[in-house]
Amino acid sequence: MSETTATEAPADPSAVAHRHNGIVRLAVGAVGIVFGDIGTSPIYAFRETFAGHHELAHGQPEIVGVLSLIFWSMMIVVSLKYVSVIMRADNKGEGGSLALLALISRSGEGRKWTTGIVLLGVFACSLFYGDSMITPAISVLSAVEGITTVQADLAPYVLPIAVGILVGLFTIQATGTARVGLFFGPIMLIYFLTISVLGIIHIVGSPGIILETVNPVNAVNFFMIDGWRAFLALGSVVLAVTGAEALYADMGHFGRKPIGISWLAFVMPALMLNYMGQGAMILSLDPAAADEAIRNPFFMLAPEEMRLPLVILATMATVIASQAVISGAFSVTQQAMHLGFIPRLRIRHTSEAAMGQIYIPVINWALMVAVIMLVLFFQTSSNLAAAYGIAVTGAMFIDTCLLAVVLFHLWKWKPWLAIPVLALFFLVDIAYFAANLTKVPDGGWFPLLIGLFCFTLLTTWARGRKLMIQRMNEAAMPASIFIKSAAGSATRVPGTAVFMTTSPDGIPHALLHNLKHNKVLHERVMLLTVRIEDVPYVEEKKRFELTNLGTGFYRLIIRYGFMQETDVPAALVRVESCGPEFKMMDTSFFLARQTLLASDRPGMAIWREKLFAWMLRNAESAMEFFKLPPNRVVELGSQVEI
Repeated sequence: MSETTATEAPADPSAVAHRHNGIVRLAVGAVGIVFGDIGTSPIYAFRETFAGHHELAHGQPEIVGVLSLIFWSMMIVVSLKYVSVIMRADNKGEGGSLALLALISRSGEGRKWTTGIVLLGVFACSLFYGDSMITPAISVLSAVEGITTVQADLAPYVLPIAVGILVGLFTIQATGTARVGLFFGPIMLIYFLTISVLGIIHIVGSPGIILETVNPVNAVNFFMIDGWRAFLALGSVVLAVTGAEALYADMGHFGRKPIGISWLAFVMPALMLNYMGQGAMILSLDPAAADEAIRNPFFMLAPEEMRLPLVILATMATVIASQAVISGAFSVTQQAMHLGFIPRLRIRHTSEAAMGQIYIPVINWALMVAVIMLVLFFQTSSNLAAAYGIAVTGAMFIDTCLLAVVLFHLWKWKPWLAIPVLALFFLVDIAYFAANLTKVPDGGWFPLLIGLFCFTLLTTWARGRKLMIQRMNEAAMPASIFIKSAAGSATRVPGTAVFMTTSPDGIPHALLHNLKHNKVLHERVMLLTVRIEDVPYVEEKKRFELTNLGTGFYRLIIRYGFMQETDVPAALVRVESCGPEFKMMDTSFFLARQTLLASDRPGMAIWREKLFAWMLRNAESAMEFFKLPPNRVVELGSQVEI
C-alpha cells in the first residue's frame, strides 16, 4: 500500500490538453483586450522621442541608445515589475490599483500609515481617468494621421475623420462589446504579426541592431553623449510602456499566467521587432530622407502601396485599444462606487454571460466630450503626447509605493531582497516621472488637473458619506427599546416591510417616520443593510447574516463583493429562517432620502459640504441601484446637518 500511495497515477492526458488549450485561448484573448494600449505605442512613441517637443538628433548613438532604453524599460517595468511581481498581488484574482488598495487596507486596518496609502491609491485612480481621456484621443488621432503618408493633401481631413471615429466608438458602448470583442483577438493578432514583419524587413539589412538594442551600455552611452537631451527623451521613451498598468487591471478577466505568456512569447517580441525596424530604417537612409521619415517612421516602414492598408489596420487597432480603456473606466468606476468613493451611478449590464461587461452612461458621455475636446484643442497626436506620459508615470510610481507595502507588510520579504528590487523600480519610475514633469507647460497640466478634480470628488464623497452616517447614528434609537415600546402598541398589518439602512445598529429613520405618520407596523419588519466588502466576490455561504430581533422584527445584512451586482430582490428570495418566502407583491421597501444642510460643524469645509450635497442630489436612486421594484418603494425624507 505504501508503494501505491507513494507513486501518483499519471495525469490524465485529456485533462492536461484541455487545461493547455484553455490557457492558449485566454492568452489569445489577452492579446486582443489587454495589449491594445501598449500595442499601438509604436505608432507614436519612437517618433515623439526624436521629433516631439524636445527634438533629438537621429544619429547612430541616439538611435541605438533610445532602442536600448525602450527594451530595458519593457524588461524592467512590464516584464519584471508588473508581470513577475505586482501581478502576484491579486485581490481574490482581481487586479488594478483599487483592488490592490482594498487588499492593503484590509490587512493594515487600524495602522497609522493606512490613511496615506488610501489617499495614494485614490489619486492613482484619479489619474486613470485622465489617462482614459488621453488614450483614445492620441491613439486614434495618431493612426488617422497616417493617411498623410499616403497622400499629403489629405491632412485637412484628419481631425474630422478622427472625431467621427471617436463619436462612433462611444455611441456603440450602450450596445455592449460582446459581439465586437469576438473580432478583437484576430485583428490584434494580425496587427502584431504585421508590425513584426515590417520590422524584420528592415532589420535584415542591419542585423547588428539587435545586439546593440539589448546592450545596456548603449543606453548609458546615450546619456554620456547627450546628457540633458537624453533625460528629456525619457519623457517620450516611456510612451513605449503606456498600458503596462492595464496588464494588472485586466488580470481578473484572463489570469496572470495567460497574460504573462502573451507578453513574453508574442507581444513584446513583436513590439521590439517593430521598434528595431524603425531604428534600422532611419539609420539606412541619407540625412534628408531620414529627416522626412522620422516624422512618421511607423507608417514609412511599409512600401508605398501598402501604407493605406496599414493605416486602416492601425486605426482598427487604436479603436480596440480605446475600447479597452473605456471599458476599464467603467470597471474602475464600479469598483470605486462599491468601495464608497463615488456616489451611486446608473449601471447597465450589456451581457448576460459576462458579469464584467457593463455600461455607465454618465461616464461614457463625459469621456466622449472630454476626448473630443482634447482632439480639437491639441489638434495633433504630437501635441497630445506631451500630456500623455505624466498620468501613466504618476500611476506607475504610486503602484510601486503600494508594492512596497505589499512586500514588507503582506509578503514579509527580507530587506536584503525587497530593498534592491524596490530601489530599481523607484529609480526607473522617478526618472520617468521627473522627465515628464518638464512637459507640464506643454500639456502635462491636463491629466494633473483632471486627477486633482477627480481626487477632490472621490475624497469629498468618501468623507461626506462617513460624516452623514455619523450624524444619523447620533440620533438613532436602540432596536431593543423601539421593539419593546412599539411592537405591542402599534397596529400590525399583513405583509413585509423592508427598511433599507446603512447602519447595522439602531432603528432607521424611515421606520420612525413611517410609524409616526402611518401609525402601523407590518407583520414582518426587515431592517436591511447592504454591505460592499473590499473583496471582488463574496461566497454564497457568507452572503447573508440574519438576526431574529423578536415579535416579527429581523435584521439582515447582505454582503456583496465590489465586482458583483447588487440585486436585493433576487437576494431576498434566497433568505430562509425568517418566516414565509419573500414575495414582491406582499413586500414594501422603505427608503430614506436625506436632504443635507451645510453647517459650520467640524468635519469638512463649507464648500466641500455643498459639493457633497450636490453629489448626493445627483446620485442614482437607491431604488434603481438595488434593483427594487418601482411600484413597491416608499421614500421618506429627512434633513441632516454635516
